[in-house]
Amino acid sequence: MPVSAPETPGVELARCAADVVELAAFAGRTPEIEELAAGCGVRLAGLGRIAVGAAGLSLSVRPARWLLLSPPAAPGSAAGRWQQDLAARGAAVDLSSGLAAFLLGGPALRHMLARACRLDLEADAFPPGRAAATIMLQVPVTLAAPGARMLLLTPATTARHLHEWLTSASRPFGLAMAGEMSVDQLCGARST
Repeated sequence: MPVSAPETPGVELARCAADVVELAAFAGRTPEIEELAAGCGVRLAGLGRIAVGAAGLSLSVRPARWLLLSPPAAPGSAAGRWQQDLAARGAAVDLSSGLAAFLLGGPALRHMLARACRLDLEADAFPPGRAAATIMLQVPVTLAAPGARMLLLTPATTARHLHEWLTSASRPFGLAMAGEMSVDQLCGARST
């Protein structure tokens, strides 16, 4: 006898439309880049954290490096602006077409992700505001917890595989497909 999905969704899945720029500070230049970013309305997250600012969100899973997610614009324009502003303090690389972003929510989210994630995703071990890089399904991913949801970034080359697994693994919990969200909507889930 087939098992039916719950009537209320336990997992919500959406693609997240965003420009993604990686900033890297040259040695000793982190304070200057933090000051520059603050002037642009961007709060740079501390290591292992996610931060939301007026211009989007940032997350950091490596020392002196940040991924900045902002609303989609003309290809390369966000990275070009950052590269110009950084001058000799750091580098900016456009990863918008190299990374795919998914936003997941719902009461069964952490339980479902734990089936393939090497991190402890219990709320006390990975609370809102945290970010980490790991491997899921033999695929590199970056996870961040803006509020009660999870943002998952993966290389574009593996996005279809990961999306198919997320869809399949979520069905027993009750899956609701939410279409596409913008980073502006995501920033409504404020975090520190």
